[in-house]
Amino acid sequence: MIARVWTAKVRKESASRYARHFTDHVVPALKGIDGYKQATLLQRVDADPAELVVISWWTSTDAIREFAGSDIDRAVVADEAQRMLLSFDETVRHYSVVVEDSESST
Repeated sequence: MIARVWTAKVRKESASRYARHFTDHVVPALKGIDGYKQATLLQRVDADPAELVVISWWTSTDAIREFAGSDIDRAVVADEAQRMLLSFDETVRHYSVVVEDSESST
């Protein structure tokens, strides 16, 4: 499993707007890609600008390539998202998931 991590900054009052964009546009697009597992949007809004961290989980670099193209280290940021962000990483970081502790749904 591979974690893909990206960060950005947004005006505090626009953080919820970005969350809606993420829920309404980003997640549905990701769900259509074979090898995508899940994504999480983290927000830190106790400061202005607010900080955003997006973590998505993938089964392989080939799956990430389906989403990001041949340069998997380049961030994929839609024009609509860019207009609401103050700044964002143009590259992402990839991490191999080594240990995962999650609740089982029984």
